[in-house]
Amino acid sequence: MERPDEKQPATSTLPETQVPALSSIATADLAAAIGRREQSDSSAAAERSAPPHSLRNEIRVWTRDLLIAIGLALVIIVFLYQPVKVEGTSMAPLLSDQERIFINKFVYRFEPIHRGDVVVFWYPLDHSKSFIKRVVGLPGEAVEIRQGAVYVDGKLVPEPYVPPQYEDLSDFGPVRVPKDSYFVMGDHRISSNDSRVFGPVASRFIYGRAVFAYWPVDHFGSLSTIEDTAK
Repeated sequence: MERPDEKQPATSTLPETQVPALSSIATADLAAAIGRREQSDSSAAAERSAPPHSLRNEIRVWTRDLLIAIGLALVIIVFLYQPVKVEGTSMAPLLSDQERIFINKFVYRFEPIHRGDVVVFWYPLDHSKSFIKRVVGLPGEAVEIRQGAVYVDGKLVPEPYVPPQYEDLSDFGPVRVPKDSYFVMGDHRISSNDSRVFGPVASRFIYGRAVFAYWPVDHFGSLSTIEDTAK
């Protein structure tokens, strides 16, 4: 017989912990593995495609740098240097007829004109023409020529750039070079229209110094060596 006062065992009301089924765990692990495999395959594909992409970038960088270098060269040539064509033989043997050279247009903004410089200037008697000659006398100096030899302030000026066959053995002067002017002569003394004819050249007419010959090819090179020898 059942006793009415006998207590029945208490029933737990705590929620049960849900445990996933084994099939769900396996499915999740498989999906993760597939994801990792796909990611690995993607990375490998990216690595395989990297070399062509890197090569294209390198070519692009080289092309950019080349264009920048060409642009800078053009700026330098246009604004600092000017190509000119020599006409005549008054500066032979240094420069020949129809030879192409570069002149520096800004050098005399930063340094003075020196004796021996080969300069380009506006012809004093016709400013539409340009001449190229060598500086022999500086401002304030007395220039005199005795039997072809040049004397400045009474001292003989060595001129290794004038070959004996190009010497003019006549006399000239003495003349005093005015302030801010220069006495110029061609190296081919017997075939040169220079300061012996049209007088000293004012500095405001001198607009460049010959620095480099580029044509013909056998004359390719700097003109500074001969200028430095003359100084």
